[in-house]
Amino acid sequence: MVNKRTDTILGSRRLSNYWWAFVILLGGICFFLVGISSYYNIELLPFTKSSGISFVPQGAVMIFYGTVATFLSFFLWLTILWNVGAGYNEFNNEEGLITIFRLGFPGRNRSLYLKYRVQDVYSIRVNIQEGLTPKREIYLKTKDKREIPLTAVGQPLLLSEIEKQAADLAKFLGVILEGLD
Repeated sequence: MVNKRTDTILGSRRLSNYWWAFVILLGGICFFLVGISSYYNIELLPFTKSSGISFVPQGAVMIFYGTVATFLSFFLWLTILWNVGAGYNEFNNEEGLITIFRLGFPGRNRSLYLKYRVQDVYSIRVNIQEGLTPKREIYLKTKDKREIPLTAVGQPLLLSEIEKQAADLAKFLGVILEGLD
């Protein structure tokens, strides 16, 4: 019988983050160049007619939006580089320990490292909210009523997947499963 289970958590290095960081960077640079082109009355982008745009207010606004978008893209690229949110959940029945590890932003508290005893776990709770922004999350609920999220932030899993993962984990730890009605 297996006494140890490790679930890897995907961080910021997902395809959608690469896509949005690239699109926002490209859009920001284009907006910035259109604004500069309107100021100097020259074409910095060959596929536009930006020199015909008046600098005040359109060109200035384009420079502002281009700068903001470029900085936002820079932030997204840094979160990808640092892999914010990545980590693992380790459940060890042999030692009676649960370890939760996540990476954050660089600094003194970059690593989140939590340890719990299996005997302190009350249940595995599933939170499912449908709607415009659906949530499908698994929580580790301790006897002192704390709820520690175990699922990654991002795209919600299929309902059947979240149910199976939660049921398997509850069975592995020997605790009850809450939230599935």
